Amino acid sequence: MAKARRFVWLMVAMGIAAAAPVAAQEKMVTVGIVTFLTGAAAAPFGVPARNGAEIVIEAINDGKLPSPYNTKGFAGARVEPVWADESGGNAKQVAEYRNLVEKRNVDVVLGYISSGTCAALSNVVEELKRLTVYALCSTPRVFDEADRRYIFRPISILSSDAVAAAHYLKEKFPKIRSYAGIHPNYAWGQDSARDFESAMSKLSPNVKQMEVQFPKLFQGAFQTEISALLLSKADLVHSSLWDGDLESFIFQGKSRGLFQKKKVFFQVGDTAVYRLGEELPEGLIIGGRGPYGILVRDRESVLNKWFIKTYHDRYGTYPTGPAYQYAQSILATKIAYDKAAKGGGFPTQDQVIDAYTGLVFESFSTTVRLTNAKGHQAVTENGFGISKYDRKKKEVVLTDIKFYPPECVEAPPGVQSDTWIKEGMPGAKCN
Repeated sequence: MAKARRFVWLMVAMGIAAAAPVAAQEKMVTVGIVTFLTGAAAAPFGVPARNGAEIVIEAINDGKLPSPYNTKGFAGARVEPVWADESGGNAKQVAEYRNLVEKRNVDVVLGYISSGTCAALSNVVEELKRLTVYALCSTPRVFDEADRRYIFRPISILSSDAVAAAHYLKEKFPKIRSYAGIHPNYAWGQDSARDFESAMSKLSPNVKQMEVQFPKLFQGAFQTEISALLLSKADLVHSSLWDGDLESFIFQGKSRGLFQKKKVFFQVGDTAVYRLGEELPEGLIIGGRGPYGILVRDRESVLNKWFIKTYHDRYGTYPTGPAYQYAQSILATKIAYDKAAKGGGFPTQDQVIDAYTGLVFESFSTTVRLTNAKGHQAVTENGFGISKYDRKKKEVVLTDIKFYPPECVEAPPGVQSDTWIKEGMPGAKCN
């Protein structure tokens, strides 16, 4: 009996040993996902972005995304996220990117919220030659400054926000005669102010630009800026403030009556809607960097309904723009891997890049077309709505939502966006 037991245990051990290499050989794609996990941008932007990526990765690994994306993994390989914090500034992010690629050897780097970070990283990406997906940052400088092989951005650039905003104001608020601005003092804010002023000068040349302020990013306190806006004769305030700065500005402006005296246009106000709830002033013009978040709550696609329900069931709130945008980038990367694998065998990075280039796909809330920057930069529709608190639903809703097609708000392929806007947006098709 003792010999028999030893034989059985030996066979079990051999079985485990034999099985171990099979498990170890399971194909895996590691994705370094970078978002704000600490600091002022974490709660409104970074955490929703992480949450959106997390639920989609889990569904992809289980093969439970709605059809036609219900195959498991990236080209059948399990997706393993490696999370990294975007806080700490550009120099830290360059070092962290090198760490992800050279030491941790991730297959893909995906993420980045700050436009300044993306601008600082782009040359490093091309140097290290690792597939990198910009999920949210939107400065046009990434592709305006050089062609990129290893960078893809499945979200529209901020120029489309500015052009759509100018169209929205012309259509919905034709009596506006002047505007002031307040924007964070770095790439995102500077480019947003420039492109909005340029678009307004072409679409509404009789509307005068007044004071434009550029407070420091993550400043938090805006009493001086609010005082200047209250004294300004401008009818409207246009702002690209985001993160904790946006919410601080809203609370401080509300306490001083700013929103009773001025019409205020928040280019990325979507992130504050669910967080502030009833405290959000009514009548704000709200954007979400495209067709995301509260702007698409009522879209009936199977994929969008799945995303909203899954997100709400998990986190107890609805997905905002950053959740959609990171989820969209994960989905785009899966589609590229799956497409590249159709030739047989697991795809190389070059094959994935070739499959990614020029990709057109149905995302959670819109159609995404990577038609610009030689197939590396996406275009989508873009639009805005007006905040109102629905006392029956006990939540903020948007009224007067209007989207403008990419042919209306995006520069055509091969044309830099700022040049296109300055020239009067030739060839734009807005009807």
